[in-house]
Amino acid sequence: MPFTRLVRLGGAAAVAVAAISGLARAEDPALRKDLEAVSRRTVLFGHQSVGTNILDGVQDLASREHVPLAIVDAGAAPGALPKGISHVFVERNGDPGLKLQSFDRALQRGPGEVDVALLKFCFVDLFEQGDPKALFDRYQASFRALQARHPRTTFVHVTMPLTTIPSGPKAFVKRLLGRERSEHHNQRREQFNALMRAAYQGREPLFDLAGLESTRPDGTRETYPLDGQPVSMLAAEYTDDGGHLNGVGRQRAARELLRILASVPARAPAPVTGSAR
Repeated sequence: MPFTRLVRLGGAAAVAVAAISGLARAEDPALRKDLEAVSRRTVLFGHQSVGTNILDGVQDLASREHVPLAIVDAGAAPGALPKGISHVFVERNGDPGLKLQSFDRALQRGPGEVDVALLKFCFVDLFEQGDPKALFDRYQASFRALQARHPRTTFVHVTMPLTTIPSGPKAFVKRLLGRERSEHHNQRREQFNALMRAAYQGREPLFDLAGLESTRPDGTRETYPLDGQPVSMLAAEYTDDGGHLNGVGRQRAARELLRILASVPARAPAPVTGSAR
């Protein structure tokens, strides 16, 4: 059953959705082409709540363009996964190592190989105690092993999402007390993201979610100065709670994800073994 969520937008939010990159314009030939391409692929997407936001955005765009793109819960789909996007909630937030294991298990569900697979970490997977380099090393080793076991699957890498610049009384008190704040956490997330970009950008498919989140609709960047350097932050236009994507953010992220998934070459048929009879 298609994965859907109904969200009502009004006032400024509705205007913003309509304004960003022409996403609200029906009959977008490039978007329709990408949606149709993705509908012919078998995609497995491991994620948590921000991933749900993005899938909501994909459903928005597919409905707008009248393209029947299946978005299904992989855990509820018996047998081989269908064409379209199958998603799985990888356990659990705050434990990225366990998420890697959960994603590995999801890929082994069989039968059949998927065309494209991607795992998205959450912003809660790196806080003040996290080690970006250690996490990246573990991620890279895990994905190398996955690629060796699934040579006909294309893996898309995803940068870690960000949170907004904190404001209000609680943020003010934290500053007075010298406690770590959202910008410190984003600094660690962006250290992880920098390693992802250095390893994969221009070499393997990369969905730079953090780069998209920190780029405002007008092309300027949302940053905060820390230790003499600008730290990327989630633009306020894309969120209502400081971390998850609102109607504007989810459609913007969904459009980029669709572009990347559609750009992956179609998988070649499996080689025939043995003699033909």
